[in-house]
Amino acid sequence: MKHTTTPQTRHGRGPAHRIGRSLALVLPVVLVLSGTLAVTRVDWSGNSSNPVLAAADASRPQAGPGTAARAPQDVLRDRLLTELHEKDPGVALTHLQEAVNGRPSLARHCASIARALGRAAVRVYGPTRAQSYARPVCDTSFASGVTAAHR
Repeated sequence: MKHTTTPQTRHGRGPAHRIGRSLALVLPVVLVLSGTLAVTRVDWSGNSSNPVLAAADASRPQAGPGTAARAPQDVLRDRLLTELHEKDPGVALTHLQEAVNGRPSLARHCASIARALGRAAVRVYGPTRAQSYARPVCDTSFASGVTAAHR
């Protein structure tokens, strides 16, 4: 009587070994993907009225009473653009420098805000008068904004 066993591969390993090896390769990938998906579905906003906020949704502005706060540099830029229209670019540039001095984390946004002020100044005051307000706030970013808007 012949002894029946499972078929063997050329190295003496059967189907159980192949299945285990496949699982060893696939299982870590599945675990990483499921963990990543789980993290993106966690409520990172701290807003209990929105129980499931995907991490990808956190960057999108939301309308309504649960609106997430805007970035400080966006708030500052909008406030300074309003000042530029209501007063003059010199006041806006002074307040930009004060804001950067008071909150150093805004320094990396200083140049882009100053360029936006320069472009807005050209629209409101024209290129010659806008250039007269230029000063060394954030290097020469205001002046480069004026020049870029004048072209």
